[in-house]
Amino acid sequence: MRAKITYLVTAAVLVFYFVLAGSRGVWLLEEGTFITITLGLAVLILPLIGIWFLWANTRFVARANRLATELEAEGGLPVDELVRTPGGRIDRDSADAVFARRKEETEDAPDDWRCWFRLAVAYQDARDTPRARKAMQRAIALHDKKPAKA
Repeated sequence: MRAKITYLVTAAVLVFYFVLAGSRGVWLLEEGTFITITLGLAVLILPLIGIWFLWANTRFVARANRLATELEAEGGLPVDELVRTPGGRIDRDSADAVFARRKEETEDAPDDWRCWFRLAVAYQDARDTPRARKAMQRAIALHDKKPAKA
């Protein structure tokens, strides 16, 4: 729940920034000189890129959460079997051992979105966020390609 609140607060701050930057861009356009119009267009591009980025990430998180909910209903969510330090951090050797099992499981069933989801969690536990994201994208793609139930 804390992560959701943090995400929503960050998104709200970003939207506020986009509106503020966009209003400055419009103000520059209204000035009407060549330089202010050029700068105004440049200033307006940044909020547009930011809005796209925020939308894409929000969509990704929503789809990943949908998969997590479905996997939880099936009883297939990965069990937290990681060893932690006294400070609560995940032990690297423990994360590597779980990752090795998840990777093998995924190699045995490369078309199963559930395996890719669990692999994504293992990557995240091993602090490899880019690969975790790629694995989750693969899980989402495999999930969405499954035939609809009649």
